[in-house]
Amino acid sequence: MEPLDYSIGRVVYSKVGRDAKRYYIIIKIVDEQFVLIADGVLRKLSKPKKKKLKHLEPKPFLLETIKEKLVKDNKVFDSEIRNALESLGLNTKQGEQE
Repeated sequence: MEPLDYSIGRVVYSKVGRDAKRYYIIIKIVDEQFVLIADGVLRKLSKPKKKKLKHLEPKPFLLETIKEKLVKDNKVFDSEIRNALESLGLNTKQGEQE
């Protein structure tokens, strides 16, 4: 089995930090150490979180429709990301706070 990559549209799990124990989608690759992530609830597309790869765990979910929109620079809505994560059974509590 191939190791999972950190590509745009990949669902990742945050292991450390204030946003720990939540699932996000990679929306942009900054460089070989950092990516931008969003979940549509706590981290919106208008203000994504810059996160080190070593603090994230990739999951086997790749959201193709969102990936295509992001790569083509089409408009993606927070609700699309939120709904995609919820449809996978992740981050189901709206506005979940610590």
